[in-house]
Amino acid sequence: MKAKTNIPEPKIVEHIVRLQNQGKITLKEPSAPPSQKLSIYLKTRETYWYWVTIILAITTAITVFTIPENVYPLVYVRYVLGTIFVTWLPGYSFTKAFFPTVPPFKTSTKSLDPIERIALSIGMSLALVPLVGLILYYTPWGISLTPIVLSLLVLTVVFATAGIIREHKSQLKEST
Repeated sequence: MKAKTNIPEPKIVEHIVRLQNQGKITLKEPSAPPSQKLSIYLKTRETYWYWVTIILAITTAITVFTIPENVYPLVYVRYVLGTIFVTWLPGYSFTKAFFPTVPPFKTSTKSLDPIERIALSIGMSLALVPLVGLILYYTPWGISLTPIVLSLLVLTVVFATAGIIREHKSQLKEST
C-alpha cells in the first residue's frame, strides 16, 4: 500500500487496526512451518485426528474383549464403539492414508470437505470390512470375534499411521 499510495506507514497500520477492531477484517497469525521431525509433528494440533482414531480403535478392542454381552448397562457402550469401529474408523484411516490433503479427483476445494470425507470414510469402511472378512475366511483363524477385531484394529492403526506420515510429508512439501 505504501508503494502504491503516498500514505505514510503509521496511517496504514492505524487504518488496518481500526478495521480489525470493527470486525471488518480478520488478521491471521502466520502459521509456523511444520517440524522436520515426525515426532514433533505428532504433538501438534493438526494430528488430533490421528490420536482420536488410535484411541477409539484401541478402546473399542479393549471394550469388546472385556465387557461381556450380558452386562446390560455397559453392553451399549460396546455396541456404540463397535458400530463406530466397523462403519467409520477403517474407512476414515484409509481415506486419510490415500487422500491426506489433496484428493486425486475434482472437489469444491483443494482438500476434501468434511462431508466428502465422511461419505468416503463410510463407503470405504463398508468396502474394507467385508474384504477383511473374506480374507479371514480363508485363514486358519476363520471368522470369529477375536480375529475380526484384531484385524480391523491392525488395519485401522496401519492406515492411520500411513496417513499421518503422508500428511506430514505433504505439509513439508507445501512449506518449501
